[in-house]
Amino acid sequence: MAARGLFSSRLGFILAAAGSAVGLGNIWGFPTKVAENGGAAFVVMYLCMAFLLAYPVLMAELIIGRAKRANMIDALRSISGNVFGTIVGSVGAITVILILAFYSIVAGWMISHLIDAILSIASIDLAWLTDDSTPRNILFMAIFLVFTCVVVTGGVSDGIERWSVRLMPTLLILIVALIIYVSTQNGAMEGWKALLVPDISRAFEPGLLIDAMGQAFFSMSLGVGTMLVYGSYVRKEENLPKLGASVALVDIGVAILAGMLIIPAMYVALTNGVEIFSDGKLIEGPTLIFQVLPSLFTTMGFVGTIVGSAFFALMVIAALTSSISMLEVPVAFLVDNKGMRRQKATILLTALVFVLATVIVLNFNLLFGFVISLTTEYSQPLLGLVLCIFAGWIWRRNEILNELKQGNEQVEQTLFWRIWPWYVKFVCPLVIAAMFYRSVL
Repeated sequence: MAARGLFSSRLGFILAAAGSAVGLGNIWGFPTKVAENGGAAFVVMYLCMAFLLAYPVLMAELIIGRAKRANMIDALRSISGNVFGTIVGSVGAITVILILAFYSIVAGWMISHLIDAILSIASIDLAWLTDDSTPRNILFMAIFLVFTCVVVTGGVSDGIERWSVRLMPTLLILIVALIIYVSTQNGAMEGWKALLVPDISRAFEPGLLIDAMGQAFFSMSLGVGTMLVYGSYVRKEENLPKLGASVALVDIGVAILAGMLIIPAMYVALTNGVEIFSDGKLIEGPTLIFQVLPSLFTTMGFVGTIVGSAFFALMVIAALTSSISMLEVPVAFLVDNKGMRRQKATILLTALVFVLATVIVLNFNLLFGFVISLTTEYSQPLLGLVLCIFAGWIWRRNEILNELKQGNEQVEQTLFWRIWPWYVKFVCPLVIAAMFYRSVL
């Protein structure tokens, strides 16, 4: 087995893991769910669910990863001692490859809009950059995958960590700068009210609570092994509960910052004559990012081209910090289990993702929505449920305690150890099962 890399610093791990969690879903999913579900009431429930549901599952992945020093397939097989672990790990690897396939298509759209925004500064108009077409989708999807491949080829400290400590601060600077600018525009105050003024009457609506749980769970990229693999690169002396809490806090912070940017921007767009509602609901997803906000930037004149460039640069960075963690999951398996060189494994898997993404592009109407639903609505929650079963029921409790003691000898006396073992054993599986039941129905 090839020697495994390690994160060289605590900050490097936190930024890499938070970067994995911070993706396009945080920036276009969280804000519109906030606006549609009672503003600050949703934010409060989201914060509760992030620590009541997502954090315990995150800790399960980190502990399993560091203890077993292996990819998801080998780690779960080691715990189960039979083929069940192999099957679960394999499903996780397949799921993350499929997610990366559709994710790279969307990220390619971001790159094309970024280039278009930059060229518009020089009054160069290339309509094909933003026109939906098969050649454009394949070209920019391939460009994004090349970026991802280059980072992952560098390894843990020289690739993933090195780029994460540059990309994440850049992402945060861009978000804050855009928040400040958008907040000075007419209509922004209405957006701030939609974000910050809670509709208390809706706080305990079943639909809001389920949405908050789903957003908290999926925003931390749980269930598909990204955090498990990153955990396998963490040094033994690190205090895992504190490390996991730091990752969760950064992810939550970026989601809230995204809300502070997107929701005021939508109401600024409304003030400028851009339609932001469809059938009585706020527009979200691709329509929001590729139609509503570009229309807003157009109304701003030359300044809008600068703001648009910064915004799509932000989106590309958010996509890249997530994609490198996704690609690392199957790469880790080929390096660990098959003894393959990292460069060869990365190129091979990038080519596989490119082929799958191309198939989706060529059969877009049939496959794009289907793959998204299959992976994020069905596979991810089931994998999260099974990971809780591994950590709570299959893996011996003493082994977990011994692993945690390597980073904190007094962990047995902490509030974390008094709550987490039974919580991940009983509460998390029930909650995730309820969320899955609702999503199916």
